[in-house]
Amino acid sequence: MADTLTPLSPRTDGAGPPPSSTGRETPRPATRKGNGSFRTRVLTPYAMLAPGIVLFVLFMAAPILYTLFLSFKKKQVVGLGLGSGGDSQVFAGFENYVGSLTDPEFAASVGRVLLYGVVLIPCMLGLALLFALLLDSKRTRATAFSRVSIFMPYAVPAVISSLLWGFLYLPAVSPFYYVFDRLGWDVDGVLGSGTVLFAIANIALWGGVGFNMIVIYTSLKAVPTDVYEAARLDGASEVQIALRIKIPMVAPALVMTALFSMVATLQVFAEPTTLRPLTNSLSTSWSPLMLVYRDAFTRDDIYSAAATSVVIALATFIVSFFFLRVVQKRAFGQED
Repeated sequence: MADTLTPLSPRTDGAGPPPSSTGRETPRPATRKGNGSFRTRVLTPYAMLAPGIVLFVLFMAAPILYTLFLSFKKKQVVGLGLGSGGDSQVFAGFENYVGSLTDPEFAASVGRVLLYGVVLIPCMLGLALLFALLLDSKRTRATAFSRVSIFMPYAVPAVISSLLWGFLYLPAVSPFYYVFDRLGWDVDGVLGSGTVLFAIANIALWGGVGFNMIVIYTSLKAVPTDVYEAARLDGASEVQIALRIKIPMVAPALVMTALFSMVATLQVFAEPTTLRPLTNSLSTSWSPLMLVYRDAFTRDDIYSAAATSVVIALATFIVSFFFLRVVQKRAFGQED
């Protein structure tokens, strides 16, 4: 005999809502959550950002503002300039900026750095693109070892690499000049006045190709392989794929590496400063930053050095801005 199912009786203990007539429990009404307290919504995010904000203010914003403050000041000597009140800071207006822009040494250093960039940047980006394309090719073997070997010079500090190359440039200690001498070749030193720019560019080239190669190679790996397979089915060769597909696809990466290279070129300092004791072809004002260093720490003219620093920063920003404006539509047009 089948058991008779008896309906459940409603709960009377107050532990929950009574069941419905269908036997199912009536869902409880959803409780609307509030927006949270002020501490949760405002104080907690800013507390988490506080270390970064403090570091930015102390090591970025404050030095920039102090440099701007010093650039509008100058030292005024009272009497013989002796004692604690012998000199004081006075407002100079744009006098320091006018002096920096009309300084022939500053103009000459800018010219040298521009020529240095014309030599360095195309070679650096060309080699970085070539290595990235070779590493992305299916015919390349030992890709991981080659990638690390090309990138490794970038991990060497600029001062160390400049010292290493500096001793390789000196005929008295360089193994290359020893071989040249044994072969009877009369090779001039590369640290002469006519070739020292190329010697410095070679150091930056040796250290910078690896970083740019990694950026371009990473961009290449992000391209879908279906694009390459479709091109191969259409009969395109590897050279045609590289020229017509890979290079246009990595145009944003090329723009970014070009921008970084331009900024680094305008700020060249470590290489010529390290090589200067090894040759008489490098002056203390060979580059704009070397000129700033000389004015600030050798001539004790921090006000002129501050103005020149601001000029260099503004020039870097203007060059970067107009460069991005020129190439933006061509390089980033597919992203709009």
